[in-house]
Amino acid sequence: MKYLDLSLSEVLDLLNAGKVSSVELVTECFDRINETSDLNALNSTYKDEAIKRAREIDERRKNGESVGALAGIPIVLKDNINYLGTKTTCASKFLENFVSPYSATCAERLHAADAIVIGKANMDEFAMGSSNENSAFGAVKNPVDNTRVPGGSSGGSACTVAARQCFAALGTDTGGSIREPSSFCGVVGIKPTYGRVSRYGVVAFASSLDQVGPITRTVRDNAMMLNVISGADEHDMTSSRVSVPDFTSKLEAGVKGIKIGVAKQFFTDALSGEVRNALDKAIEWYKNAGAEIVEIDLPSLVTALAVYYVISSAEAASNLARFDGVKYGRRAPEYTDIVDLYFKSRTQGFGAEVKRRIMLGNYVLSSGYYDAFYRKAKRVQKVIRNEFNEAFKLCDVLISPTTATTAFKLGEKANDCVAMYLTDIFTVPINIAGVPALSMPCGKDANGLPIGMQIIAKHFDEETIYQVANAFETAHKEDK
Repeated sequence: MKYLDLSLSEVLDLLNAGKVSSVELVTECFDRINETSDLNALNSTYKDEAIKRAREIDERRKNGESVGALAGIPIVLKDNINYLGTKTTCASKFLENFVSPYSATCAERLHAADAIVIGKANMDEFAMGSSNENSAFGAVKNPVDNTRVPGGSSGGSACTVAARQCFAALGTDTGGSIREPSSFCGVVGIKPTYGRVSRYGVVAFASSLDQVGPITRTVRDNAMMLNVISGADEHDMTSSRVSVPDFTSKLEAGVKGIKIGVAKQFFTDALSGEVRNALDKAIEWYKNAGAEIVEIDLPSLVTALAVYYVISSAEAASNLARFDGVKYGRRAPEYTDIVDLYFKSRTQGFGAEVKRRIMLGNYVLSSGYYDAFYRKAKRVQKVIRNEFNEAFKLCDVLISPTTATTAFKLGEKANDCVAMYLTDIFTVPINIAGVPALSMPCGKDANGLPIGMQIIAKHFDEETIYQVANAFETAHKEDK
């Protein structure tokens, strides 16, 4: 039996029943990683440490000792999440040799649940990108079609799950970086409500938008992962004190009586015919399953992309100012004075996309432009948030495409940053509003490439997202 063909929840049942050992699972993961190494999904792996930890967990189970909720499950972290004693590179030359002196809260919680971290996933440098072609360690390939991108910036996380190198992974999402690669690779990924998961120990891109979330192969697995990593954290003052429910509790509740909103602004001419057709079929299925379809208007949605690139770039410029070649990270080998050290270290350490966003961010924060761009973007952000809040008075969830098209070819948009930015058009409004959203497969195009559906809910209502998503997934298992 290939255990990697099973879901996280299925293999966890086998572990608890003594029908498989964690050592067997870890060994199978590394065999699969070797078989699919050409995907370039992982920046680092920890085979010896993982097998040692698996043996310890197996022994505890054998002796009847208590174990955590994810005991013995091999998982992967995105390479911007600190994990004590491992490299955290952010896929950048600047941090290529940086070793984490501590663990991020989300990583600590997985460790406490006895999950086994087997590696760090490749990504767009400092999480800036939509295709995972911006990594200093090379592009990640889509496991469905190796000539195409996996999406970004959590492309390595989505790829490693879809390629069955592990059972689950963590990604980060600032403007769609979990949901877009989940859509392109045909897996399930959620951006939780801002503040639901601690950002402590996660290298910051845009602090008011960043959020950690799980990527899995099923909705139930995703809910189980979010159960473990959610909750308040004294190290992160932006983490919420809102109570954390059991996200699996409403999975089987169905959708009868659920109000599903459909906003015309998500169904524009930018949508490919195949994506629109798949979404139309999904909406029709929900209607036949007993849900009520409600038309919603979000007039300010068209401004979200511009708002996002002003705010995120401004925060990125501020957050990345600390990378100066002095305290840690790459330092230029030759320089004449401190200014020259800063200039050469940052020039040599950062890739083109990171430099582009730093320059854009410094521009919108500069004297004379702050009011015209940054302050105005923050005002429009409030308008967008209010529109989402009003929409959720009329419906329980919103449904939209995750992306306008399926995965595009490697290199296709690499030299056109505007075309690349436009791939985020349906995901960035969610980060601007701070609400939760999940991407899941809802069909395939003529080339067999996955099509993603996005399910959005009000703040801290991930439970309903999972309920609505699981109903669709359960009814369409045969379509996978």
